[in-house]
Amino acid sequence: MTLTPLRIAAISALALVAALAPPAGAADLTLTPAPAKAVRADGVFELTAATPIVVSKGDVEARGVADQLADLIRRSRGFRPKVVEGDPTDGAIVLRREGPAGEAYRLDVSPKAVTIAAARRAGLFYGAMSLWQLATPDNAKGPVAVPAATIEDAPRFAWRGLMVDSARHFQSIETLKATLDAMAAHKLNTFHWHLVDDQGWRLEIKKYPKLTQVGAWRTDPGAARAYPKYGGFYTQDQVRDLVAYAAARNITIVPEIETPGHALAPIVAYPELGSAPPDASKMGAKHMGDWGVFPWLYNTDDATFAFLDDVLNEVMDLFPSTFIHVGGDEAIKDQWKASPKIQARIKDLGLKDEHELQSWFIQRVGKTLEKRGRRLIGWDEILEGGLAPNATVMSWRGIDGAIAAAKAGHDTVLSPHPVLYLDNRQSVSPDEPTGRGRVVSLKDVYGFDPAPSQLSAEERKHVLGVQANVWTEHMQTDARMQAMAFPRAVALAERGWTPEGGVDWDDFARRLPAEMARLKILGVTVDAVPFEPQPALSEAEGGKTRLALSTGLGIGEIRYTLDGKAPTAKSLAYAAALDLSSGTTVKARAFLDGRALGRERTWTIDPALLRTRVSGQLKLCTEKVPLTMIDDAPRALDKRAMMFVDILNPCWIWEGADLSKGAILRVRASQIPFNFQVGKDRDQIPLRAPETPGGELEVRAGCAGERLAAIPLGDAAKNPGLSTITGRLPARPGKVDLCLTFTARSVDPFWAIDRVTLTAAN
Repeated sequence: MTLTPLRIAAISALALVAALAPPAGAADLTLTPAPAKAVRADGVFELTAATPIVVSKGDVEARGVADQLADLIRRSRGFRPKVVEGDPTDGAIVLRREGPAGEAYRLDVSPKAVTIAAARRAGLFYGAMSLWQLATPDNAKGPVAVPAATIEDAPRFAWRGLMVDSARHFQSIETLKATLDAMAAHKLNTFHWHLVDDQGWRLEIKKYPKLTQVGAWRTDPGAARAYPKYGGFYTQDQVRDLVAYAAARNITIVPEIETPGHALAPIVAYPELGSAPPDASKMGAKHMGDWGVFPWLYNTDDATFAFLDDVLNEVMDLFPSTFIHVGGDEAIKDQWKASPKIQARIKDLGLKDEHELQSWFIQRVGKTLEKRGRRLIGWDEILEGGLAPNATVMSWRGIDGAIAAAKAGHDTVLSPHPVLYLDNRQSVSPDEPTGRGRVVSLKDVYGFDPAPSQLSAEERKHVLGVQANVWTEHMQTDARMQAMAFPRAVALAERGWTPEGGVDWDDFARRLPAEMARLKILGVTVDAVPFEPQPALSEAEGGKTRLALSTGLGIGEIRYTLDGKAPTAKSLAYAAALDLSSGTTVKARAFLDGRALGRERTWTIDPALLRTRVSGQLKLCTEKVPLTMIDDAPRALDKRAMMFVDILNPCWIWEGADLSKGAILRVRASQIPFNFQVGKDRDQIPLRAPETPGGELEVRAGCAGERLAAIPLGDAAKNPGLSTITGRLPARPGKVDLCLTFTARSVDPFWAIDRVTLTAAN
C-alpha cells in the first residue's frame, strides 16, 4: 500500500479517534461536528472585549489562526479580542504548539483561561473553530459565558468534501468565499470545484483564450434566446485568491476538468477537439443551454492530448492540490463508435472496445499529472476498462464503485447518488427551492455511513472520506445554491468528522438552532423550509376550515397564536388539527428547547384556500424525472413562479375533487422549453394530438378515464410566461380524481402547471 500524505493523515486520525471515547458529559455543548471526546467541567469562561488571544512570539501560523478567531468573534459577538504575542496570562485564550498532530487538537476551557493545543496549524485552526462555536450558541451580541470543558478531537476521515458546480450556473467569488467560511467552521476540508461541463468553461486558460471567450457563454433556450448570453468565468488572479483564501481555512480546492465527456463547451470553442465532424461540433453551441447527458466527446488525436496537457499544466500552476479531478463520467460512446478515425485508433492500440479506449484515455491524462507529482481522481466510471495503479475513485453511482475500488487496492471517496446529491429537494413542501423532485432530507444525509460494511478493516483504509455534491442545473441563483447545500452540508461534516460511536441524530437535531444562527452570521443562505410549519387544509363542520400543521423533519414543537401576535416559545402548543372560522389569522413557528427554528408562517383562514392548490400540492401522475422548475417569463430568476413537473410525463392529479355542482376550473401554467438531453426517453413522452391550433388543456376523471373537458389554450400558446386557462367541468356525483394534461404536437415546448383553482359552478 502506498502511503500518501492524505492516507497517513487518515490512518493517524483514525487511530486517534479509535483511542477516544464517544462524546460524554457534554449535553449542553453545541459543537458541530460533535467532537471525539468532550467532558464538561464546572463553571464558565467569561469572554469579553478585554480577553486577549495569546500566541508565542514569532509563530506566524498561530498568529494567523488567532487573527481569524478574533475576526469571527467580532462577526458573531460584536467585539474583537486583541491578539498579542508573549507569555500566557490568566483570563486569556492561549494557542500552544504542542500535543496532537495533523488536524487533531485539544481544547481546555476553564474559568481562568482557554488553551488550544495542537502540533500543526490545521489542529490549531480547528480548535479555534470549536472555541468560536462555543462562543456562538446564538446570534446574541456582547460578552458570552463559554462553558468549561475539556475536548480531545480528531477527524474520522481525511477527506471531508463539498462539491460546487460552477459550470451549469456561475457563482460569484463572494458567494464561494462565504461557502468556504461555512465549510471551515464545520471542519470540511475539501472543496471540489466543478469548473468545466457541457454548459460552460469557467476557468481562464491563457494559452487557449477561446475557452472563455466562447466556451464560457451560452444562449439559453425558449424566451431566453432574446436575453443576453448567460455565463461568466474566473480569472487566474481570482482563482489564486480563492485558493489562498481556502488554504487559510484548511481547505484544499480540488479542480475538476472533465474528460473525455461533458466536453461540449471546449469543443464549441475549438471544434477540432471533437469526435464528430467540425461542422457538427460547431452546431453543438445551440445545445449548451440543455441539461442531461450529451454525446460530445474529445477525440483521441495527439493534438487533443497536447491541448489537454497544456490545460492541465496551467491548472496545476493554479491549484497546488495533490488531487486533480478528471471527470470520466457519463461518456456516451456514440460519436466514438461512429468515427472511422477513432475505430482505427482502437485497433492500432490493440484495445477491445470503446470502454477500454476510455480507460486508455484517462490513463494518458493521468501521466500528465504524474509528471508533476499529482494524483488522478475521477468518477467511478473510470473503473471500466481498467484503472491506473494510483488512481482514486469517487463513487457516485451508489457505493458499489467505492467497494470495488477499495477491494482492488484503490483509494476511494464516497459521494453516492441520491443521498449525497444535494440537488434533490429537502422536503415535500411546495416552498422548497428549484431542483430535483426526490426528497433527500437532512436526516437522510446524516444517516449515511461513509464506511461500507462490505469492506474489511484493511480495505476500509482505502476510504479517504466522504463528499456531498451541489449540482446546479436547476439552481439559477447563488442563494439557491447555498440553500440546497446548507444545512445538509453540516450533517455531512459530522459524518465525516465524528467517530462512529458518537453519531446521534437526536443530539445533532438538538444543536440545530445554534447551527442555524451560526450559518446566518457567516452570511450563508440556508433552507429553513423543512423546519417550518406546513399547512394541510380541509373542510370542517359548521362552515369552518380545518388546519393541520406539521414540519418536514418533525423536530421540535409548533407554537401558534390566533390573536395576530408573533408566536413565541410560550405561545399555544399545537397538539391537534384546529377547526377555524373564516377570517381567523394563524401565526405559527417551530421551536426546539425554546429557540426558534425556521421562519414564522401566517395564514388567514378563507374557504377559498381549499379551492386552490399549487403544483407542489398536486400529485404527479408519474415520477420518472420530477423537477421543480421556473417559468420562462422575462423576469428576475428569483421572481419567477416555481412549478413541479415530471418532464417525461407532464401530468397532474387533483385528488378528491367535488364536482357535485359542476365546477369552474382555472389553471395558471407556463410553457417551458424542453432542453433536456434524455436520449431515447424523449420518444416515450406521451403526446395527444391537439384539436385546435393552440392545443388544449384536457381534464379527465382519472388518467385512464372519461375526458371531462378539453379547454382551448388559444393565445396562451403564444405566451412564454404565465397564462390562466379557464373552463367549465360538468357535474358528477361523488369525489373525482381530476387528471390534467396538455395536448401538443411536440414535446418542445411543454406545459407546466403553477396552480389550479376549482370553484363550484353556480
